[in-house]
Amino acid sequence: MYTQTVTILNKQGFHVRPAQLFADKAGESGAAVKLRTEDGKVADGKSMLELMTLGIEEGAVITIEGSGDGEQEVVEALAALVESKFGEA
Repeated sequence: MYTQTVTILNKQGFHVRPAQLFADKAGESGAAVKLRTEDGKVADGKSMLELMTLGIEEGAVITIEGSGDGEQEVVEALAALVESKFGEA
């Protein structure tokens, strides 16, 4: 398993658009992807619906976990996506 911890920087938090971009990027990999919040909630990183149920707000620290073939690459790509604010200003 490969993990990386990042902070949500978007003013509106992890809303619909970021959740969709995250799920789409995670879905490109053969690795299993999970997103874990500081309070222990976990969601399948490939499920936009599960990601939305976490209610992640700006400033939240999340851990991205990958396991399986391509785990490091997908976790690093997802962390970069989060750090880029999902392309938002």
